[in-house]
Amino acid sequence: MSHDPTRPTDQAALLRVESLVRTFGGIRAVDRVSFDLAKGELLALIGPNGAGKSTCFNCINGQLRPDSGRILLNGESISGLAPRAIWRRGVGRTFQIAATWPSMTVSENVQLALLSHAGRAWQWWGRAGALHREAALSLLGDVGLRDVADVPCGTLAYGDIKRLELALALSNQPRLLLMDEPTAGMAPRERHELLALVARLVRERGIGVLFTEHSMDVVFAHADRIIVLARGEVIAQGPPQAIRADARVQEVYLGTSEPQAAS
Repeated sequence: MSHDPTRPTDQAALLRVESLVRTFGGIRAVDRVSFDLAKGELLALIGPNGAGKSTCFNCINGQLRPDSGRILLNGESISGLAPRAIWRRGVGRTFQIAATWPSMTVSENVQLALLSHAGRAWQWWGRAGALHREAALSLLGDVGLRDVADVPCGTLAYGDIKRLELALALSNQPRLLLMDEPTAGMAPRERHELLALVARLVRERGIGVLFTEHSMDVVFAHADRIIVLARGEVIAQGPPQAIRADARVQEVYLGTSEPQAAS
């Protein structure tokens, strides 16, 4: 599929996916998927179960190797690189199930991530509790968690855990942030607050965000553009108002002229 004609042609792409293909046992889970993502843009990747969202996402992140096609970050190919190598190039990621250290304090979780980014994670044991403390507090302030910096992570409410995960993802100063169902398990108000926070931070820092999401209220309220997959193919991409009105999207996914939260 050609690139989205609604995108400005003079804006250089932060992320470019070109004719991406990934098969499993002869089944094309991702079938010639192409799209661009600009700096400071929130791009949602949606579709029914089995559409190929996770496969596409994992190819970009390096957890899966594409069969063909290209993935470019600022013009440099990252196709087939390992997740660690992609992370080192400035790609952060959050997961549907947050990965944190419950026994550590909130600040220590972020400090350990900062040490890892600096290649000094081995220094954690011993005197490292003081390393990167101010940088960790700054990140926690960005996501609204500075007041609980010294609280054990395991005692946080679920919404705060998701904010902490965002701080961890920002610890390597990413150019691109991949978010896998960032609001899964959250109450409606928390969902919108988290995505509003993400939108503010990425625009301030010029980060591009690609996120998958099942909550259509969140997608239509916060995404700048939306890509819709069905059976591995892109069936529509464009701004929320165009996707809302797209007859094929309504038929295969939304099932109505108004967005609903998907199950």
